[in-house]
Amino acid sequence: MKTLFSILKWVILILIVLILGIKLSGNGYLLKGVWATYLHGEKSASIGDARFFNTRTVEAGTPQPWPISKNYNKMELSEELQNLHQETQSVAFIVFKNDSIQYEQYWDGYSDTSRTNAFSATKSITTLLAQCAIQDGYFTDWDQKVVGFLPELKGAFSNQLTLRHLSTMTAGLDFNEHYTDPFCITAQMYYTNDVKNLMLRKVPVTQKPGTVWEYQSGATELLGMCIIKATGKHLADYASEKLWKPMGAQRNAMWHLDSKNGTEMAFCCFNTNARDFGRFGKLMLNHGNFNGTQIIDSAFTATATTPYSEPFYGHGFWLCNDFETPVFYQRGILGQYVIVIPAKKIVVVRMGHKRIDPIDRHPEDFLIIVGETLKQF
Repeated sequence: MKTLFSILKWVILILIVLILGIKLSGNGYLLKGVWATYLHGEKSASIGDARFFNTRTVEAGTPQPWPISKNYNKMELSEELQNLHQETQSVAFIVFKNDSIQYEQYWDGYSDTSRTNAFSATKSITTLLAQCAIQDGYFTDWDQKVVGFLPELKGAFSNQLTLRHLSTMTAGLDFNEHYTDPFCITAQMYYTNDVKNLMLRKVPVTQKPGTVWEYQSGATELLGMCIIKATGKHLADYASEKLWKPMGAQRNAMWHLDSKNGTEMAFCCFNTNARDFGRFGKLMLNHGNFNGTQIIDSAFTATATTPYSEPFYGHGFWLCNDFETPVFYQRGILGQYVIVIPAKKIVVVRMGHKRIDPIDRHPEDFLIIVGETLKQF
């Protein structure tokens, strides 16, 4: 027994030294990362990881329930779609047509009230909030300089960086988007307890903005930081005021924070149910109008869904011309999609645990979803 206690004592001592070493090395975020993933049976971030983070509520107002189509769930999904949902472990799939729910299915114990993490589909929401800040007069326009709000920003080209560069992924940041390296800046952003300090300390502007397209979560985080500075409001509160309540969301959403009462992760981590996610698609499908209320300037919804530097990306939205009709969409790393097919008046929402690796610029599962939806609906 004495030997067992001695071994246990040394194990505890080694763990304490290891933890202290990680913290002193500046990699304390790894402790949170290991806790939220490996110690809970996950290999990376998951759609239900809000329980490991501090969050801020995005309050809903007066609900505007979705109309239910007379053809609701009267057809079966194609075999290809059924196989895809099984392979990628979907938890929610909804097809809205003509502003009504036409098809809806859930798996793995999820329902129409279950919240999941949207991951990078949140980037589109942050861009919409920046447009709201322009409409409210907090920003002059999309070409306003970032240093006016974040004077601490570093890098040879920091004085040239604009809000537009941040939204269109042409910021020129020294930022390596990598999802499996635990020491990468992306992991640090996700698990840090001070995202603002991290961005201003470690992410300089090293290329001339507007010259090169490169997908960088850091760009969207900087955009969110500018919105917070300009409005003097938390992103979650501003999202509630300008989007969530006007769109008649049925339930409160949650936004991940870097710490208790901290800063929202503007590049990811808006959590809500699939039905309410569909409201963003309806908003964009109807040119910024939601049930008679003009929330976003229609001129900007056109700009956001028009190619900027590359044909597959606009302002915060992915663009696809691989089909007979144009498609634009919000996208998260595990196959979180809010897909808009304007010519067919269709919005598709898919949430789940996995996606299939990209083909060129668009993931294979996305292409299957769009192709099969066009055939069936």
